[in-house]
Amino acid sequence: MERFFLTVNELFLCHQQGFIAGKEQSKAALSLPELRKRFHEWVAGDYMARIHAGIRCSPNERWTENAFLPRLPDSLEQLDLLLLTVARTRLVHPDGIRFQCFRYFSSTLAAYVGEAVVIRYDPQDMAEIRVFYKNRFLCRAVCSELETESVSLQEITRARNERRRELKREITSRNTLVSRYINVHKPESVVLQPAQIAETSTSELKRYEND
Repeated sequence: MERFFLTVNELFLCHQQGFIAGKEQSKAALSLPELRKRFHEWVAGDYMARIHAGIRCSPNERWTENAFLPRLPDSLEQLDLLLLTVARTRLVHPDGIRFQCFRYFSSTLAAYVGEAVVIRYDPQDMAEIRVFYKNRFLCRAVCSELETESVSLQEITRARNERRRELKREITSRNTLVSRYINVHKPESVVLQPAQIAETSTSELKRYEND
């Protein structure tokens, strides 16, 4: 695995915009979806077709030789169990399943309101989740807000963090304006003359019948 990372660094990353060797940091020149797309194209079009010294052929050639057929699960749902390792337990509500402040719905869930289910999802695409009940695939639930686009969990988290920072800056700015307004419009302190101070002090003294 470490050898593959070295190959990725030497043959792929070093040719991408914004790449800096070592521990230096720079402003990102590519978004994560753009980098992911380029990486997939590099793996399929370059790495898999390149002759490897260890096997003396390309990975594509080794994969297809002798008509090798990999062992596959019986269904896509079983494949999801192997690949979608991120699992969470959620309760089914009348309006669907609530996850990451989004609502996921499927008509199949109507019969399982109040039941605890396990959801599995792809962190790179939060538009859809797979729902399992008692270790059995139940349905696919879709978020209506995300169904027309592919949004990753990382992008959702980044957007929420940025929104929190914006709100914090806005609250700080408003607090500063309120403080300035109060300081400008607060009533000036009344300066009492010595005679007024004496009169005020005398009036506040308790007097007794034998004085």
